[in-house]
This record gives sequence, structure tokens and C-alpha cells, in this order.
Amino acid sequence: MVRAAGMRRRWYYLKRLFRANRPLLFACAVFVAVFFVLIWARHGIAAGFQAWFHTYGVRAAGGLLEGWFPAAGQEERDGFKIWPAGKRLLFAWLDEPDESEIYSEDPAYERLLAEAWEKDRNAGHAGGKDPDSGALSGGRAGEDDAGRKPSGTDSPKGTGAKGSEKGDGQESKQKETDMDELPGREVITLKPAGSVVIREKLADYDYLMGTFYNVHPTTTADRTLMDAKKFLEMDFSLDEQAEGPQILIYHTHSQEEFADYPGNPEATIVGVGTYLAELLEEKGYRVLHDTSVYDIHDGKLDRSQAYTYALEGVMGLLQKYPSIEVVLDVHRDGVKEGTRLVTDVNGKQTARIMFFNGTSQTPDGPIEYLPNPNRESNLGFSFQLQLAAAEQFPGFTRKIYLKGLRYNQHVRARSALIEVGAQTNTYEEARNAMEPLAEMLYEVLGDMEKDAKPLESSASGESIGNAP
Repeated sequence: MVRAAGMRRRWYYLKRLFRANRPLLFACAVFVAVFFVLIWARHGIAAGFQAWFHTYGVRAAGGLLEGWFPAAGQEERDGFKIWPAGKRLLFAWLDEPDESEIYSEDPAYERLLAEAWEKDRNAGHAGGKDPDSGALSGGRAGEDDAGRKPSGTDSPKGTGAKGSEKGDGQESKQKETDMDELPGREVITLKPAGSVVIREKLADYDYLMGTFYNVHPTTTADRTLMDAKKFLEMDFSLDEQAEGPQILIYHTHSQEEFADYPGNPEATIVGVGTYLAELLEEKGYRVLHDTSVYDIHDGKLDRSQAYTYALEGVMGLLQKYPSIEVVLDVHRDGVKEGTRLVTDVNGKQTARIMFFNGTSQTPDGPIEYLPNPNRESNLGFSFQLQLAAAEQFPGFTRKIYLKGLRYNQHVRARSALIEVGAQTNTYEEARNAMEPLAEMLYEVLGDMEKDAKPLESSASGESIGNAP
């Protein structure tokens, strides 16, 4: 009885305490709930804040500085250039592309790259190997482009790293604008008005880089590597007498879709590759289209190892068909919603394309575990295609994007990674892009005999692949 009475008294005092402090306890409960919500949604909140800051913060900061420095608004004719230089210095980093939006590569690898690079720098081993981890600046020794140790093969976007370019977008209105603004800037559809390339100036390194290339911070492209004269002297014409398929088309990220999917089941990057294969066959080439799925594992989308699996698949095909001289990895880019990569080609609304080159080097030097003996040829191949586009289809291509890895482009001298439009493009726009692309390939690879001997059995125009 005494114990029961004591329990009742304690419960009575607790209830009185709760009633007396109800507002405080309620505030504590709300605080705890908000805290856990913020923890759970921290990534989305950070992304939203970043987007707001990019849109409004830079503009506000620029206005404040112009107010603090009256000379900031003066014309350059006054010789006062502190503001333009200061603006570039203070805010250039805010114009950097958000890798998660530009190119759908392998996020796991991108994190690995950043962590390894930072570790090297902090350890004082920039440009060399970390004796503890065996990592070279820009990645880890013995791992492939997906950040995974290869099995039984030589080491192979990031991505995205994919992956990742906030591609220069366009809308349907016509407006004078630079066809190659920094990625992430929404621009208006460019109306082709003749070639903008001055061939006589290609020997000028600054003109070459400014006109043709965007260079990601993970790599560097110096004057010894970027030589337009050398690129133009390269002969990429195909051997017309060779037996077997000449061109391989495949998709490291086969699950990339366009705006009208799933309403249109064909609106995938694989459907675009199928149409490109048909167009090239009509021009007399013998084409192999690999529709294998490299970015789905255990029934789920997984791009962390896609480049490794794609390398294994491609190497198997090259061993089976050694006649293949051209290897095209066809992708679809990822951009901010509202950005439109579209232009007019021959009266058709056409998705713009972008050639993507891996340089197998960081600013600190070569990535030793990702050698690419075909690097210069890869660069020459994309450059000749880009030049053909600039002269025949102005505005059709975005600048060639250079990044620090390899992206399996080492398998052949005529290897190219091609981004066709983005998720905001329709399938028809992406499909239309294959027509000028086929013309550019036809010009760079040389005229083929229209009556080229077909392959025996099903190799010509063969479409092979595995199930997801």
C-alpha cells in the first residue's frame, strides 16, 4: 500500500510538472523533429540553396560591389579594369558546371577521384604516388574509370561523373548568342549563319581552345598536346577491302531516355544508336550495334561500374571482330530542367551533340594506371568531326569537352564518346541529330564504295546485346 501511494504521488507530481512546462516541452519536441527533418533532407536543401545562390546571390553580390566601387561600372575606355578582373577572380568559381547535372557518369568514381586527389595534395605528394595508398593524383592505381578494380582486363565518366556538363542550352526563339557559352547557361536556339571557324587561325593555341574546347578542372590541355596541324594531318579513312564490321556503336549508359519516354518506348539512347547504324549502313559502312546493358545490375540502375562492364563487352567484340576500326560510345547528356539543346539543321529541330574526350591525365600529370596510346588520335578524330560540323552545320555541336579520365577510348584510334542532346530533348530531335552526324563521319572516314561487300551471316547491321 505504501509503495502504491508513493507511485501515485510521483505520477501526480510528474503530471503537474508536464502541465506547468507544456510550452517548453512542445518547443523541444518541435526542435527535435525539425532537426531530424533537416538531417534527412540536408542534400536537397543544400542543392536548393546552391541553385538560389547561383541565380540571385551572384547578382546581388555584384550589385553590392558595384555600389561600393563606383568605378566598377565605368567603360573600359577609361582604362579602369579592376572590376572585370575582380569579378572573374571572385565569382568565376560560381560559374563552374555542376557535375551532377552535366554528364551522367559514375558518381561513385567522381567522389573517389576528388578524395584521392585531395589526399595526395594534403600528403605533399601532388603529381606522384602516395606511398600509403599507391594512389596517383586523380585516382587510385589499378582501378578503372568507374573506380573499380578490373577483372581480367586492362584498367578502363567518372561521371558524372557522369558523369557530369551543365550543357549550354537553347530554346526555340532565335537570338544572337555565343554557340558555346559556359555549360549551365541557358541560351537561345542558334540559327546557323555560315562557318564561324577561321582555318588560318587554328595554329593559334588560344583561338583553338577558345573556339573548340571546354576543359574540365580535373585535367589540362597544353600546347604540346593540342596541335591542330597535327590533328588535321591524321588520316582516319577506313580500309574498304577489310572483311567484317568496320564500325561499332555501343552505349555505356543504355538506360538514358528522352523527354517523351515512356510514352514512346523507342525514346532511348539505344533507339538513337539504331538509327545512326542504319544511316551509316546506307552510306556503305558495315556496322555492328551493341545494345548490351552495362548500367543495370541486380535489376537496378547502377552506373558505378558501367565503364568496367562496357570495356569487357567491347573488348570481347573487338576480339571477335578485329576488323572494327571505329568505336562510338553514344550517350545522352543530363542538363538543368528548362535547358534545351536544340538547333535547326536542314529545316528540322535537331538536338545538339557534344564530343567528349578523356585525356588520361590530371593537372599534376598522367594517370599511370589509365594509359591511352591512342589519346592523340582520339583527339584528332573528334577535332576533325568538330571542324566538319562547324563548316557544314554551324551550331550543331557544342564545344568538345575534355576531362581527366579515359572513358574506354583507348580501344581504338577512332574512338569517340558522343553526347546526343539531353533529357529535355525529344526522341525526334535526337534522332534528327544522327543525320548530320552520319554526314560528318562520312566525310572524316572517307567515301565508301556504295556496293561494299556485306558481311557473311548476320554481322552486317547486327544488333547484339544482353538483357537487363
